Amino acid sequence: MPMSRELPLSADAVVVGGGTVGAWCAYFLRRAGLETVVVAEKGHLGQGASSRAAGVVRIQGGTAAAVRLGAWSREFYLRQRAEIGTDSGFVQQGYLLPCFTTADVALARARIAMQQAIGIPVRWATSDEVDALNPTMAPGSTLGASYCAEDGFITPPRNVAAYTAALVSSGVIIAEQTRFTGLGGGGGGTGWLVRTSRGEVCAGLVILTGGPRLAEVGALAGVNVPAGGVRHQVVVTERHPAFGDTPMVFDVPSGLYWRPEEGGLLWGMSNPDEPPGDNRAIDLAYLSRMRERMAALVPLTSELGIRRMWAATIDYTPDHLPVIGPAPGLDGVFVASAGGAGMMWGPAIARATADLALLGTSDVVDTAALGLERFDAEGRSRLAADPIALPFPEALKFPEALPFPEALPFPEKTVS
Repeated sequence: MPMSRELPLSADAVVVGGGTVGAWCAYFLRRAGLETVVVAEKGHLGQGASSRAAGVVRIQGGTAAAVRLGAWSREFYLRQRAEIGTDSGFVQQGYLLPCFTTADVALARARIAMQQAIGIPVRWATSDEVDALNPTMAPGSTLGASYCAEDGFITPPRNVAAYTAALVSSGVIIAEQTRFTGLGGGGGGTGWLVRTSRGEVCAGLVILTGGPRLAEVGALAGVNVPAGGVRHQVVVTERHPAFGDTPMVFDVPSGLYWRPEEGGLLWGMSNPDEPPGDNRAIDLAYLSRMRERMAALVPLTSELGIRRMWAATIDYTPDHLPVIGPAPGLDGVFVASAGGAGMMWGPAIARATADLALLGTSDVVDTAALGLERFDAEGRSRLAADPIALPFPEALKFPEALPFPEALPFPEKTVS
């Protein structure tokens, strides 16, 4: 990882958070022509969920916005090498979302119609086609599935390496071991005083990210952000040749998904009954329950040992949708969250946030309904939840925003 540089007295933009959303946002701001862009990261780039994700990139979104975010991110992963000289390791694997009830089938067909209207190459696969596409699944176990051959996955640590390279080559100032501690000043034409554990920077734009810690970051800036963190577990089985060419699968009812990985099968899960928090220990009891579900759907897994496993704290929002928008009442401050889909939506959210901050609009996705205004004081959203998201907890606890501090004098050098 690059060494942290000295903080400048002023910058065109400061991005809080060096995960997938924050880092790519800083890169896009720099590419758009901002001269001085700073990433303030409390630890090291990618140290949080960005390096512990499963890497799924699905354009089969449950809403039109999710479809567009997934499609833009996929295209970005495909053009990365030409643009920055390296890439995040995207592999096109195909993705099945199986149906087990007639109600599942009706919802899937409606979803397919929505996705096809946007131009996504998704189709209905019959039960027999599902068995042929993924012969490791229990024969006849589904009523069919939605299927998109263009869905795939990336390698999360390689994504961290890619955005690190992009930041360095584009000249973004990377301030690691630099904790955001609050805002001062009044924004507008004079800029914000961004306070950190290593000093203060006067910036015209401030982008608040932070993944599972975004609510805490927002509170430090005087903003209520309904976002939380919860444990997510991932395991990788021992190797078996049967998995190499099989499409990925998402069992929506259980929140269980799997894909090939290192010659074996990677599968991940979140417990909807677990309260929010940052527990990263392995929940062996829940893992055992999910192993039973996996054995029923993919019988071969009952014969295979687990080669490695890990748990990460990943972010979520009450409606399982991203946050892209201005911080209410704070001119020049913006908030961005991937809502638990950092690999799938992260680059698109980063680009849309950068566009919104610089231009007031974005052609990546319509951000009008994705801002903080959709939530009430208790964090309830006026939008319907994404119907094919991971089953994150319904409860959400987020800290109250701190009283906004009095304006402080700026350094002599300020952003015009």
